[in-house]
Amino acid sequence: MIETRELSKRYGSLTAVDGISFKVEPGQVLGFLGPNGAGKSTTMKMVAGFLTPTSGQALVCGFDVETHPIEAKQAMGYLPEGAPSYGEMTVADFLGFIADVRGLHGGVRTRQLDDAIGRLSLSGVLKQTIDTLSKGFRRRVGLAQAILHDPKVLILDEPTDGLDPNQKHEVRNLIKAMAKDKTIIVSTHILEEVHAVCHRAIIIAKGKVLADDTPAALEGRSRYHRAVSLSADQPEVVKAALSQLKDVATVEIDPQDQRITAFPKKDRAIFEAVTECLKAQKIAFRELALEQGRLDEVFRTITQAETTVKEAA
Repeated sequence: MIETRELSKRYGSLTAVDGISFKVEPGQVLGFLGPNGAGKSTTMKMVAGFLTPTSGQALVCGFDVETHPIEAKQAMGYLPEGAPSYGEMTVADFLGFIADVRGLHGGVRTRQLDDAIGRLSLSGVLKQTIDTLSKGFRRRVGLAQAILHDPKVLILDEPTDGLDPNQKHEVRNLIKAMAKDKTIIVSTHILEEVHAVCHRAIIIAKGKVLADDTPAALEGRSRYHRAVSLSADQPEVVKAALSQLKDVATVEIDPQDQRITAFPKKDRAIFEAVTECLKAQKIAFRELALEQGRLDEVFRTITQAETTVKEAA
């Protein structure tokens, strides 16, 4: 449904996107992650047909966005970064304008408008001009225009930016519901978004793809994968006891909250051994947890390593 082939964008000597290739299949939600300046929004704009690539191709539903822009854009809904719109228009007028641009007429037009307005809870602000809305409501209007024509493909650049926790929850539920019959790319720097809605995640930095996997597989790269953490009195005593276990590589104590984490040797499982040790030595503990891995740590490791390589070069 979405494919890029060696997609690149250069501005003089600056390479913003450097040969990115990926595919997104029907029903998938792809998280597109990267630090600020990584090339996320530039890539999204090229896929959406708003920027011309320096080289490479972007295809939506089989249509090249350069050679068949109308067909590609008919199949696509796009929420740009910042949710730009016409601030002097009311919400109702703006969505009506988008419906006209999308060629919606009659009963279909009415149904699609009612559906988008209902999904994004916009009925209470339809008569307000967009520039009087909060940032969160402007973001909702941007999402409404993106889904108005019921596209097969959605490209969402920072879709929950500016929303409060309840609104984020609503938008994430909407994305998950739409994923049943759509292909969706969510560009974001919010790692919790990946856990909430994405089947797969790509991490980019300096315009290059550095990782492409499921969130669970990416967490498996974390040093915290299969680690065991707990809180207990006398953490130094606990550290000494757990350090004696044969499959434990190291034990660390967080200097801020004194939480203890035992890290396993490669490919070892230590949860059962840790619990048996604590019972045998009659050590009282709180909040014992088996870590699945930490995506934020993997993200930092991957992107900082790329930055270090670039600086060394």
